[in-house]
Amino acid sequence: MRREEDPEVREIAVVAFAQTDHRRTTEELSEVEMLMPVLHDVLHRTGLQAADIDFTCSGSSDYLAGRAFSFTLALDGVGAWPPISESHVEMDGAWALYEAWTKLLTGDADTALVYAYGKSSAGSVRDVLTRQLDPYYTAPLWPDSVALAALQAQALIDAGETDEPALAGIAARSRTAAADNPHAQLRGSVPHGDYRVRPLRTGDCPPIGDGAAAVVLAAGERARELCARPAWIRGIDHRIEAHGLGVRDLTDSPSTRLAAEKAGVFERPIDTAELHAPFTAQEVVLRRALRLDGTVTVNPSGGALAANPVMAAGLIRIGEAAARIHRGASDRALAHATSGPCLQQNLVAVLEGEPR
Repeated sequence: MRREEDPEVREIAVVAFAQTDHRRTTEELSEVEMLMPVLHDVLHRTGLQAADIDFTCSGSSDYLAGRAFSFTLALDGVGAWPPISESHVEMDGAWALYEAWTKLLTGDADTALVYAYGKSSAGSVRDVLTRQLDPYYTAPLWPDSVALAALQAQALIDAGETDEPALAGIAARSRTAAADNPHAQLRGSVPHGDYRVRPLRTGDCPPIGDGAAAVVLAAGERARELCARPAWIRGIDHRIEAHGLGVRDLTDSPSTRLAAEKAGVFERPIDTAELHAPFTAQEVVLRRALRLDGTVTVNPSGGALAANPVMAAGLIRIGEAAARIHRGASDRALAHATSGPCLQQNLVAVLEGEPR
């Protein structure tokens, strides 16, 4: 949906963003202990208190936590009293942001806190992610996330869309870009390593780690009060591919293209794109679907190849894009989030800063 379609639609912006320093493991911390500093940080950036937030929405995974309704424990980080208006999605936090955005559109709230977190170090995330697959035909085969990404990469190579040196170049560029990102898990020159599943090497795959992120949304003049240069959400949409991998063309992402069209990506040039591409080959697919050329700065934060806290990495893409607008490094940015195998579910947002 784009604001330009209806002048009566409320203007909503990202006014603050915070994230953890992502690490391989946080065994000494619970989800609440990992989350609380991020929540305090993002509220401090706006000068708000928890009681000033009209709506709170979170994204996480019970499978990662290993227990049902694990998100209720994380609410201790927000505060158990006074009671709050709260919701949760069993998805990446980018989809929690979408729900909060729709809540603000209704006029029922003027501010929203969105947060997401994941502790992948507790077990084998490659095995956990198989639970997203078709339960009758695919999941019983236990193809893990790396094996499925390798199928996609090989399909791209066979189609002549990329090759292994080009994929290595994507990995190197991403982690070099992350050299100035203090929150990144991998930065600078990182060895590309041995094959994990051909044609993907270690460097083609995201780091496994724990982390959390949070953003604050605000509507209209409230956003201008809380932030010197709000990152206005001019359009946001999400779409999904067919569940069966065998009926999809893994070298393309029609859902990303459609979400981008609905969000208004192609109406005017963008200068920055934060893509949630955990595997190098997925950036190739997304660049084609989003029509990104050499004039667009892609993943200046390093992207998911530098830090990939499952369930928060998509929200971080939105936060990183918004942060560049806040500090004047970008005027019109694209943020993308994905979930599921081989870019199955895709969300695209367009963020803009006011003219300087």
